[in-house]
Amino acid sequence: MGQNEVRFAGLEKFFIEELMKYPDATFEISSDRNNSDYVYLAQDLINLSGRKFHGKKNHLNQFYKDYPTAEYLPITAGIIPQCREVLNNWYEKHRAANPDDEFMCYEQAAIHEIFDNFDDFKLKGGAILLGGKIVAFTFGEQLNSDTAVIHVEKADPEIRGAYTAINQNFIAHEWANMIYINREEDMGLDGLRQAKESYRPVKLIEKFSAKIIE
Repeated sequence: MGQNEVRFAGLEKFFIEELMKYPDATFEISSDRNNSDYVYLAQDLINLSGRKFHGKKNHLNQFYKDYPTAEYLPITAGIIPQCREVLNNWYEKHRAANPDDEFMCYEQAAIHEIFDNFDDFKLKGGAILLGGKIVAFTFGEQLNSDTAVIHVEKADPEIRGAYTAINQNFIAHEWANMIYINREEDMGLDGLRQAKESYRPVKLIEKFSAKIIE
């Protein structure tokens, strides 16, 4: 990118429409699929009903069969230290597999900063407690009158079904009054894209990038 080149990223369609009206510059617009947000029906994520969610429902049922004492807890100051342990263990395992991924360090630090100021951010969070130990956590916030957005979800990869359990429980306990759940983008990561698509989004919020060409 040239020193004086101006670029914008992660733009929604309405912003692109405004850029196109700007009289003093011409923009080159590109689709940014990697940053498109996945949006789901809240009741789909809660109930996991029907044939299309058969695999997810089986995972959830198997989780509770394997771990009948597992329980859901809202995130409070008392369990944040254990959530930090889950976070650090997750990054330790994934960093070993991806030692050159600098983004992991930035994301890990950002989540710790959020935990440092959790009440100030006015977030809702949830966790799965198993045998006196937190094995998964997540947090998000209300985006508008009918949509909640999930910012972070981490789980112990050794606990089969932990991701399915925290996903379903968090929506059921905290966001059942919402119509939609935005689970944000996949960043172009194949595994994350597969996981997000497996929950059958009802729509993608398309994102774009733009740069001034004259």
